[in-house]
Amino acid sequence: MADVNRGKRPLSPHLSIYRPLWTMGLSIFHRITGVGLAVSITMITWWFLALAIGEDSFETANAVMTSVVGGFILIASLWALSFHFCNGIRHLFWDAGKGLDLETAYRSGLAVMAGSVVLTVIGILVSTGVF
Repeated sequence: MADVNRGKRPLSPHLSIYRPLWTMGLSIFHRITGVGLAVSITMITWWFLALAIGEDSFETANAVMTSVVGGFILIASLWALSFHFCNGIRHLFWDAGKGLDLETAYRSGLAVMAGSVVLTVIGILVSTGVF
């Protein structure tokens, strides 16, 4: 069945219609960190597989993972994991119907950002042997 009124209906709102909100940015970051974690787990799996394959393979993988770029990727992955974890807890509260008003959503977003940074710093300190 053809929709004869298709040309008369308004177009859906696009990103240019909405003003950027804090919760919108956190939602986008949540999706980006999910994809980033899939990429980083692939790199870490490659690192472990190289260890199982042999010394030559591991030397190559270890050189990549312990380089400056590899270290940055590992730290970014740690932050992405921390952010994704904290924001996931926030979403669990939302699923239970808690914290849906604008003020609480804004504050919980700030808590997610602060918590992800704190967890990342703790992870770095633990991994370097400071703790």
